[in-house]
Amino acid sequence: MTDPTSTPTMVNPDLEPQEPSRWAVAWRDIVSGSPLRTLLAIVLAFAVGAVLIVITNPDFLEAVGYIFSRPSDAITAAVNAVVDGYGALFRGSILNLQGDTFAEIIRPLTETLRLATPLIAAGLGIALSFRVGMFNIGGQGQLLFGAGFAGFVSFHADLPFPLHLLLAIVAGILGAALYGALVGLLKAKTGANEVIVTIMLNYIAFYLLTYLMRTPVLQDPGAGGTPKTPAPDASARLPLLFGDSFALHWGFVLVIGATVLFWWLMERSTLGYRFRAVGLNPSAALTAGINVNSIYILAMGLSAAFVGLAGVIQALGRTSGFTPTVDAGIGFDAITVALLGGSSAGGVFLAGLLFGAMKAGGPSMQVADVPPELLGVVQGLIVLLIAAPPLVRAIFRLPSPSATTAGSRRSRRAAKKGGVK
Repeated sequence: MTDPTSTPTMVNPDLEPQEPSRWAVAWRDIVSGSPLRTLLAIVLAFAVGAVLIVITNPDFLEAVGYIFSRPSDAITAAVNAVVDGYGALFRGSILNLQGDTFAEIIRPLTETLRLATPLIAAGLGIALSFRVGMFNIGGQGQLLFGAGFAGFVSFHADLPFPLHLLLAIVAGILGAALYGALVGLLKAKTGANEVIVTIMLNYIAFYLLTYLMRTPVLQDPGAGGTPKTPAPDASARLPLLFGDSFALHWGFVLVIGATVLFWWLMERSTLGYRFRAVGLNPSAALTAGINVNSIYILAMGLSAAFVGLAGVIQALGRTSGFTPTVDAGIGFDAITVALLGGSSAGGVFLAGLLFGAMKAGGPSMQVADVPPELLGVVQGLIVLLIAAPPLVRAIFRLPSPSATTAGSRRSRRAAKKGGVK
């Protein structure tokens, strides 16, 4: 029998952790996809690409006209079209087994690594913002700022190698970091939406850099009226890794170091723990004593620093000056790389290699009479499938995490009921 003098121990609902919103759960599912789901999304995208290759192949379309009398011709044409198309992609991005020398055979692989280098760096930056629960789509502007600062130091400072190169790298990273920290500051102090802010800052960075390229600050005196920077001094260029035979430079080594740093920062450091806590639940993180506003500023600054490294690589990994189009779409491709990589260090690195291979293999596919735009369709499909986890799970009949979530909710409700004595 219950003691009437005892005071019931009630659970204060205000002190209980709030359930994440449906949007928060969906966003977490998108940016931290499982390796199996990611692999299946890639396979499915390439399968759709194979279908597109077949239905646009002239030999197959001709064989379809008499498919009922000789179906083998249509089947053979379809197989040959896919083999030729994806075979050209392999030769242009991995190994050219038709090459006469060792350098010709492995040159496609080095080109894949070279093109993947800035994608990986920028992808790490975007992934960091995702882990903190922020959507950084200002990669273009941050990359341009990194390239602008690095370029300025590379042809205005007069220093010996490697001090000149090191100073240019640091200047580019810091310049981009400050530009990105502005986004976090506006979000922390005014509640501004980082999506809108980063979109506008992309335009500001592009037109500001274009303007400076028409002034003595960044202008190449021999470019006439074209906005273009001077070539970086030899002492500020990223050295080639394997001599003049390949275009791959030390930027790839920098990106490997950046990937290791990202892994340590997010998975082993105290700061990374705070980043993840804010990304999972800002309210709970604030209750735990974490300064959420400071985390937003620091996270956006570090996110832009990684993207700025991509700009540094774009500016210093060449022997000529660059124009305002130096970003080459990397700032937006990095969003895809971060999503595909599940916002993890290893995943982003592998996703960057995949997209670098597509960029390297595009010309070879065009030579094989396969429109290179097909790879853009494949990339878009990958993003679509990554951004729609239920679709991939439905196609391949994968188990849904909802059952586990429902089970954990039932356990919490049972625990709440047990709190009343």
